[in-house]
Amino acid sequence: MVITGGSRGIGAATASLAAERGYAVCVNYRRNHQAANAVVEKIRQQGGKGVAIAADIAIEAEVIALFNAVDHQLGTITALVNNAGILEQQTRVENLDAARLNRVLATNVTGAFLCAREAIKRMSTKRGGPGGAIVNISSVAARLGAAGEYVDYAASKGAIDAMTLGLAKEVAAEGIRVNAVRPGFIYTDIHGDGGEPGRVDRVKEFLPMKRGGKAVEVAQAILWLLSNEASYTTGTFIEVAGGR
Repeated sequence: MVITGGSRGIGAATASLAAERGYAVCVNYRRNHQAANAVVEKIRQQGGKGVAIAADIAIEAEVIALFNAVDHQLGTITALVNNAGILEQQTRVENLDAARLNRVLATNVTGAFLCAREAIKRMSTKRGGPGGAIVNISSVAARLGAAGEYVDYAASKGAIDAMTLGLAKEVAAEGIRVNAVRPGFIYTDIHGDGGEPGRVDRVKEFLPMKRGGKAVEVAQAILWLLSNEASYTTGTFIEVAGGR
């Protein structure tokens, strides 16, 4: 399994759970070598197999190098979790510039497409591969819009939703299933990136379940979609959002 952005939050929780369930895991990261190695060390202490591989998925050459390294170190990929994503400081659309938009879209959209491309080349039965599954990490922001905060991030996740639907149909006859998970307010470090580390606690009383979610709760949904229990499920979405 390749998990992009696997050094923290939902990615790290997914890596740990995947290893428990028998996957050899590639923990992809962009910069935080120490955090990625900590995830891999935890996997190894539990008797699993994991490697940490640095790559900025917004850069095509680095994506290609990432998947070539996985081929060499772990073997043929059968599962991809397109988890890596970024957001920037909370702001209104009137304050956005092209540079910010391009940064967000390069990682959240272009990067997901590039990783899916490389995974398909290896998984597709049409190409002699064993088949496999892809789970894209979207967000409830894709349907709610994140007004006044992250409309650009929400739009990038809307693109991921469209990608999920189209790609699922495109490769369904090639042994590859493609689904997505839409997390809601989950306790992860990404909120700090947007300038409000305590965002989940601020909004939790407005949620039907009156609490924020845990990264492992998202990971469990991801692992179900990757598993044989979801063998007839493709082009669909699981919302892990506390009813929002």
